[in-house]
Amino acid sequence: MVQSGAMLQYMTFRRVLLVATVQLTTLLFGMTITVVAVVMPQMQGALSATQDQVAWTITFNLVATAIATPITGALAARLGWRNLLLGSVGGFTISTALCGLSTSLEMLVLFRVLQGVFGAPLLPLGQGMLMASFPKHMHALVLMLWGIGGVFGPVLGPIFGGFVAEAIDWRWAFFMIVPFGLVGMLGAWFSLDGKERDAGRRVDWPGYALLATAIGAATLMLNRGQRLDWFESTEIIIEASVCAVAFYLYLVHTVTASNPLFQRELFRDRNFVIGLAMSLLMGMFGYTPMVMFPPLLSDVAGYPESIIGTLLTSRGIGNWLSFVLVVQFTRVSARGCLIFGLVCQAIASGAMAQLDVNITMFDVYWTNVLHGFGFGIAYTPMSVLAFTTLRPHLMVDGSSLFNVMRHFGSVLFISVAIVVLTRSTAQSYSGMREWVSPFNTLFTMPGVSGDWTHGTLGGLTKLSDEILRQASMIGYINAFYLLAATAALSVPLALAFRPVAKPTADGGD
Repeated sequence: MVQSGAMLQYMTFRRVLLVATVQLTTLLFGMTITVVAVVMPQMQGALSATQDQVAWTITFNLVATAIATPITGALAARLGWRNLLLGSVGGFTISTALCGLSTSLEMLVLFRVLQGVFGAPLLPLGQGMLMASFPKHMHALVLMLWGIGGVFGPVLGPIFGGFVAEAIDWRWAFFMIVPFGLVGMLGAWFSLDGKERDAGRRVDWPGYALLATAIGAATLMLNRGQRLDWFESTEIIIEASVCAVAFYLYLVHTVTASNPLFQRELFRDRNFVIGLAMSLLMGMFGYTPMVMFPPLLSDVAGYPESIIGTLLTSRGIGNWLSFVLVVQFTRVSARGCLIFGLVCQAIASGAMAQLDVNITMFDVYWTNVLHGFGFGIAYTPMSVLAFTTLRPHLMVDGSSLFNVMRHFGSVLFISVAIVVLTRSTAQSYSGMREWVSPFNTLFTMPGVSGDWTHGTLGGLTKLSDEILRQASMIGYINAFYLLAATAALSVPLALAFRPVAKPTADGGD
């Protein structure tokens, strides 16, 4: 009762409104990440684009988000929290509406870029504001509340986007976000007072230009590498070279500049540096299952799109279940909570690697529930451990870099998983194809071969399709094994965090 009363004294109306506003803006940004994947077939037909061309709507949005995220801390200090949040939500809402009004692929790509630029500050700014506005003994609670928007946005996007696009039109998948963006602007106006400005801080434009170039080139390379056969492509070689040179120059600039983009004090904090590495890994765990399962269920298992969207909500259910435990668990032992979450993700990923082509809805549900539960259990203590030793004036800056690493981790691991999937599928297909021979006695047994026969064109086609289906399943299995191994190998990194003293409501903050 004493602890609850002490917590309530910090929950003023403005702080409650701030939490609600940050939740809403985070939810909307998460929805736009995944909603486009659902309506891409409709956009492709309406805009007369090829599949490769319409994919640019996702690629350029990711690149724009990656490029704009690092400058969040500097802009927050220069403009103030309220001005930056108002500008970001306003620009994001307008560009989202313009996406729905686009009449050509070029217009849609342009407005998706603007959507990424204006939406990029929403996650780091929201997380940083909450960490700086609440005392440390409440960080686990507010991060859990913030995480509700972060995890449900990508889950709700395909569901509502697919329903609206099927019932009306793909444009309404964008239009449905606009009213909530306007509500977010009102929340930003009333929850912040604009006094968090550091007018004396200058924006390190040279450092930002170098880092943005490196991140943009790396994101493009990772997104297009598999499609262009990696370093067999001149484009990929150029992007890799630009990334390496720009990042080296950025490191030199950061060491020598008097006012670097990210304050050097951040990198002297052991827990924060370990947190950056863990954030990179958590970015890998966050979106990979959501990217892997839709094509697995559609192409290999033959599930319809309506059922696939419903099945993917299971991850959100797991996230929701984690919120019941994560706050108290983090207060008891943040490192123990983080390790438990990583172990849950490793077990879930290992179970995904045991699936086969006869995958059932129950298999999808329980593995994704457990994986979502593990991610939710791990993310809050990871953030608490990383930020608890930072000073309040470094929170937004640190959150900006923290989210850069998480975003880059998701892009990196999705690319690696797709490489494993495609290479494993090709190798397995080649290996199994060697069994197709007139001398294989299995093809003389109707009970075994069925319609798979090499004697007719139709039989060969069916046989080839089945071999490809089995080979694809092997590719998905190998990708899930990689995910499981990464989660398991992350446990020692969690042990490297320095334990923090348990904060109390009346002290220790």
